[in-house]
Amino acid sequence: MHGVGGLLRDWRQRRRLSQLELSVEAEVSTRHLSFVETGRSKPSRELLLHLAEHLEVPLRERNGLLVAAGYAPVYRETRLDDEAMRPVREALETILAGHEPYPAVIVDAHWNLVAANATLAVLLAGVSPPLLEPPVNALRVSLHPDGMAPRIENLREWSAHLLERLHRQVVVSADPALVALRDELLVYPGVVEGPAPADDPAAMLFVPLRLRPLGEGGETLSFFSTVATFGTALDITLAELSIESFFPADQRTAEALRAR
Repeated sequence: MHGVGGLLRDWRQRRRLSQLELSVEAEVSTRHLSFVETGRSKPSRELLLHLAEHLEVPLRERNGLLVAAGYAPVYRETRLDDEAMRPVREALETILAGHEPYPAVIVDAHWNLVAANATLAVLLAGVSPPLLEPPVNALRVSLHPDGMAPRIENLREWSAHLLERLHRQVVVSADPALVALRDELLVYPGVVEGPAPADDPAAMLFVPLRLRPLGEGGETLSFFSTVATFGTALDITLAELSIESFFPADQRTAEALRAR
């Protein structure tokens, strides 16, 4: 089991920083940083938080560093249904409702669905009911053969895009649950990791999600998405929420959604 010095060293190496680079960036002497990492010196709580900020350590793991050093955690984790979270819930509901008639979802750090607007039903049409039983995992629903995958025309391209996003999270957080999720997704049929060739990469502005219609008739719907987070969150729950908003990638999709 790593002490706090070993944990700090792991985070520094994960960010591909040398001791000298981190010491210059954080304005801490290289000698003192070396002593902290080897356990020869116990860091103060303030120094730990200072280094964690420069290493972009997630809030949950910052608490872990503090506990490993013998300090109490400083970042709280408030349930979203707590009364203190009422303003946040109202803001999230406003964001979701305001994005209609286009789909929008809110997920936690493990891609579990927290909330969504009504238009999400357009994306989930045809998904097997067991996949929609809580906790609903957005990546599993997207790429599972009983989920959205059979409707995704560009499954290789879209799955490579999602796996790249997930890989970045794994690198940043070192979360074993995300590693397990990535390993699970990679065994699904048609799912690929790494760049997937597009028809005309030079002409693309973004990676689209192209969904076939259910049954006979209808036209393919095409979307792109944006992701927003709470950049100044000091609560773990808020820091781990992501809002993904889908927009029509062509006029035909926009008209189809507005006509619903």
